[in-house]
Amino acid sequence: MPTVKIGPYTLPNSLVLAPMAGVTDRPFRQLCRRMGAGLAVSEMVIADPSLWHTRKSRLRLDHSGEPEPRSVQIAGGDPEMLANAARMNAEHGAQIIDINMGCPAKKVCNKAAGSALMKDEQLVKDILHAVVRAVNVPVTLKMRTGWDRDNRNALAVARMAEDAGIQALAVHGRTRADAYRGDAEYDTIAEVKAAVSIPVFANGDITSPHKARDVLRHTGADGLLIGRGAQGRPWIFREVHHFLETGEIVSAPPLDEVETILLDHLGELHRFYGDPMGVRIARKHVGWYLQSHDAGKQFRKRFNALDCAQAQSESIQQYFAALRNGEVFAA
Repeated sequence: MPTVKIGPYTLPNSLVLAPMAGVTDRPFRQLCRRMGAGLAVSEMVIADPSLWHTRKSRLRLDHSGEPEPRSVQIAGGDPEMLANAARMNAEHGAQIIDINMGCPAKKVCNKAAGSALMKDEQLVKDILHAVVRAVNVPVTLKMRTGWDRDNRNALAVARMAEDAGIQALAVHGRTRADAYRGDAEYDTIAEVKAAVSIPVFANGDITSPHKARDVLRHTGADGLLIGRGAQGRPWIFREVHHFLETGEIVSAPPLDEVETILLDHLGELHRFYGDPMGVRIARKHVGWYLQSHDAGKQFRKRFNALDCAQAQSESIQQYFAALRNGEVFAA
C-alpha cells in the first residue's frame, strides 16, 4: 500500500473512514481506527454558527481521546461562513479540515451545500480559497464526479482545488443526481488522479478486499475512502489492509469477537451520548452488525423496543449465546 501524506501528517495506511452524518461519531471513529483505518473523518459540522451551540454540534466537536491526525468535515455554501467554521474547528482540535462537496442529501443540497456546490464553479473556487486562507492546517476536499451524468466536472474542480492549496481529494464515483443508486463509476476518478499531483482517494461501493484492490488498480488512486462498507463491519479495514499487503484473505471474525466488538461499541455509545440518546443511536448500529445473522429481523424488532442501556447489552449477550448454541431466534 502506498504511503500517503496530508500536509505534515503521514497516515499509518491509506484506508480512510469516510465521513457520514449520523454515523462517524467519536465512538465509531475510534473503533475504526482500532480496526485498522489510517484516518477517520468526522461527520459534518454545519458552517452556520447559530447551530454550533446545539447538543448535536457540541458532541461533533468532541475529539477527546482520538488519535492524530484528527480530520473534521465542514459543510455550507458561504465562503466566509465556511472559513469561520474552519477556524473554529481548528481551535477545537481539528488537525485537518475537510470541505463537503459530496453529500447528495436534499436537505443539504437545497441549501446550496454539499454536492450542490459543484453546479457553481466560481462559488467552489471562492470557498476553496477562503477556507485554505483561514487556517494553518491542511484542507482537503470530498466531492462527487459532478452534478449529473451530463455534467461531470470533477476534473475542473480538482484542478481548481490543487491551485487553491487543497492538500488531498476524495472523489465518490457517482454524481449528485445518482445519490447512492446504481454502481459507482471509477473512470472519472482515474482522470482526476492523472490530472493532479496531490493525493486522490477513491470512494464508492468499496465493500470487500477484492473490490478495494480492483478500484485502486483501475483508478491509480493513492488510497480509499470506505463509508457504508464499514457500517456494522468496522473490521473491513484490517481485512482490506491485510489483503492489499499480502494478497491473502483474513478469516471473518469469529462470533466471540463480533460480540466483544459490538458490546464495546454499545458501551461507548451509551457513555458518549448518555440516556436516552445513546440507546436510540445504538439501535441503528446493531441493525447493521446483525444484517448477516438476523435475516428475519425478529431479534432487531425486539431489540428496538428496549429503552435502557443495560437491557440492550444483556439482550446482545443472550442473542450471541443463542447463536453459539445453534438456536434460531424466534419472536
